[in-house]
Amino acid sequence: MNPPDGGSTDELPGIAPRLRDLRRNRGLTLEAAAGRAGLSPAHLSRLETGRRQPSLPMLLGLARVYGTTVSELLGEMPPERDAIVRGGPLEGAGGEGGGWLYRQAGGSGRAMQALRVRVPYGTEGDLVRVHPGEEWLYVLDGRLRVVLGETVHDLDPGDSAHFDSLTPHRIAALDISGARLLFVHTLLQSPTAELCLGGGAHRL
Repeated sequence: MNPPDGGSTDELPGIAPRLRDLRRNRGLTLEAAAGRAGLSPAHLSRLETGRRQPSLPMLLGLARVYGTTVSELLGEMPPERDAIVRGGPLEGAGGEGGGWLYRQAGGSGRAMQALRVRVPYGTEGDLVRVHPGEEWLYVLDGRLRVVLGETVHDLDPGDSAHFDSLTPHRIAALDISGARLLFVHTLLQSPTAELCLGGGAHRL
């Protein structure tokens, strides 16, 4: 049960300062973070000062906004994670969504997810994506078109892009042979994570 606004509770010790520190470290105002999490600024302020305790849905929403996990919000020690990810072919070993092939290129359970991706020619090139988070991509081979808002960028091998994915964006291969890229995003455990991969719902 939530305490009255003027009270406090030890039910989730330490979570209030963690919520405040995470928001500040992400450079978000109280209003911006609350809006992304579906809360009022006053309610988020009470969570950050310990006058209210967050429900599980609130924790899930805030974890997505801050690019972390509920376990880390609660101060739980994460298990040791393997820092090495071995390479391998994209075909038949990773995931597939909307014609895109992708394979994990970073550790699981992290705030960022790193992938190796093959974008085929002419697949969903007109699909506009808008969702919370950041994206970074690096073209390994082929040519890639990245449309950010109304601005069109044609990328060659060695070029990269880093953008706020709340900016409407489209990604398409320009060559019939497709394009290969390294792709990093901050949508771990978000229900919109699959939008980065053209609607594929596969977990890596």
